[in-house]
Amino acid sequence: MAEKKSRRRPPNGRSPRNKQGPPLYAAVDLGTNNCRLLVAAPSRGGFTVVDSHSQIARLGEGLAQTGRLSDAAMDRAFNALEAIAKKLKAKRVGRIRCIATEACRKAENGPEFINEIRERTGLTFKIIGAQEEARLALIGCHNLIHPDASDILVLDIGGGSTELSLVDAAKAREAGLNGMLKRAPIKAWTSIPYGVVTLTEAFAGMDEAEAWPKMRALIGEHVDAWAEKHKVREALSAPGAHIIGTSGTVTCVAGVNFGLPRYRRDLVDGKWMERDSCQVTMDELIKAGPEGRAEFPTIGEERAGLMLAGCALMEAVWDLAPQARMRVADRGLREGLLLSMMRGPKKKRRRRGGRKRTGSEAAGEAQMEAKS
Repeated sequence: MAEKKSRRRPPNGRSPRNKQGPPLYAAVDLGTNNCRLLVAAPSRGGFTVVDSHSQIARLGEGLAQTGRLSDAAMDRAFNALEAIAKKLKAKRVGRIRCIATEACRKAENGPEFINEIRERTGLTFKIIGAQEEARLALIGCHNLIHPDASDILVLDIGGGSTELSLVDAAKAREAGLNGMLKRAPIKAWTSIPYGVVTLTEAFAGMDEAEAWPKMRALIGEHVDAWAEKHKVREALSAPGAHIIGTSGTVTCVAGVNFGLPRYRRDLVDGKWMERDSCQVTMDELIKAGPEGRAEFPTIGEERAGLMLAGCALMEAVWDLAPQARMRVADRGLREGLLLSMMRGPKKKRRRRGGRKRTGSEAAGEAQMEAKS
């Protein structure tokens, strides 16, 4: 591991307040493949994005083989987080919340790594559970639920795991955002222990032609077992039911499907994909191989090698409802985190130091314990 850098930490994860405009909030997501930042100011309709940053760090590289985060992977993450810390300082963000997901959950040295991040960058991370990931992803996509849907499926493909949530769309609309922040109407959820990084590594060394059917079969087993237990196919067979796909995989596939010469969020986020046309796109990407996929402008070299696994995950999940449309979400966990900070129940504090856990934080950790 690289030599530690001594740096003073801002108290309670806060930076000096921005005094020239509305208060700024920041969400930092340290995932298995990417490290992402979103800075926003509250607005009447939700929030206005002020700044963002995304950097591929491949934190989970080799984790499945060793059970530990490697020095090289941690150094890449430190590099990304130091850039994020500089942005937060420059923007004088008032409230910052940082979360870490599957790689840090699984790694033996995950807690040690989180402590070193705080020492080197001043950023205080919390390792959240898969339940909380699913809840935040839904909140981040809450306004993509179609008015005619009775049930929807939220697909969140990560680097180390994939979260699926069957959502009561009628209750979601009735409760609105504030109601969802108190209790997300998730009827059933699961966390598949494979994301684009871990699934790719599981079949490393194989030719893609050999790896593809094995990937599909493996993911299909996980998806089918969960779907059968919770009658997911039946729920998604209703008129208006649809899938919301939130991940880099889905947005990359969408960019190719829509024929974009370069990625543009405004031409992807909230748009619909039909299964037949998207299947043609995924077949094209599978046949292209890593070098061919790198030539697509909305994929590039860094993601090309992970797209086979991403397509396997998308296909296996979409097989639950092949007649349903998928709505593309260039939003999710970070947006859900920001909305929870801005609109969620306020935390009560103890009189003498420390704080009392209440509201959305406690609810988010407890509400879905029996739904797996």
